[in-house]
Amino acid sequence: MKPTSSGPAARTLAASLREEREGRKVGLRVLADELGILPQLLSAWEKGHRLPSVEDVSAILALLGIRGEQRDRIRTLARHAREPNWLASSNSDLPFALTTRLDLERTATTITTWSPLIIPGLLQTPDYIRSIMDKSAVSIEQADKRLRVRLARQRILTRSDPVRFTALLGERSLHENFGDTGVMSDQIDHLLAMSARPNISLRIVPAGIGYHPGLIGPFDIYEFPGSPPIASIEHIYSTAFLHEESQTTGHKRDAKVLRGLALSEEASQALLREAAG
Repeated sequence: MKPTSSGPAARTLAASLREEREGRKVGLRVLADELGILPQLLSAWEKGHRLPSVEDVSAILALLGIRGEQRDRIRTLARHAREPNWLASSNSDLPFALTTRLDLERTATTITTWSPLIIPGLLQTPDYIRSIMDKSAVSIEQADKRLRVRLARQRILTRSDPVRFTALLGERSLHENFGDTGVMSDQIDHLLAMSARPNISLRIVPAGIGYHPGLIGPFDIYEFPGSPPIASIEHIYSTAFLHEESQTTGHKRDAKVLRGLALSEEASQALLREAAG
């Protein structure tokens, strides 16, 4: 059997293989029989416990009838699955970047987010999301799909076993104008409501405190039981997923610095109420 990997490309490969099979309503045992392998091995590939070879992936794609760009993208993932870091930097990669983020959010037990200028996606209201989409170069159909996906992602905060979420927000994120005043007022009310949940810690890093590592840009840290953490850096045109210890340790250190600079949860709630007017 091929070795186990918990890197970002490997996780995305596993999730993509599972989604493609289930989307075509092909049973796990049926596909395994056609491949001539045990269902347990195919299940291990789809869960990311084992890495299939590029040849194995090609056989799966052929049997599922996956062709063209989608086949090429998944084969590319298979070739990079053993790499510790992954940069999704082209339009064809971006769907897989979202797949990776969804898988990380679904399986993490703890997520730490630093967002200096924008309310994090997991805490955005529908109107706040629409205000962002209205100013983005996307079609109405794409905007609607992104809205539905982003709202679905937020369920990890309210499910029966919710993720522990630490949101570190830059103070400026409370004052950027996204839509009319009602949009931001409702957004701040939502932040106050979510910050009252026991699994959510929302803290604000004040503006005007001088240099700190958060000024470089936003990042997320995903932590898992029995598996190394993964950090991500999202840009409008690309997303980097980092698995190497030196990279994730650096981001965890930066998060610790930001927690030291942030207001307490109580003081952050008071600032939110003040911003709400």
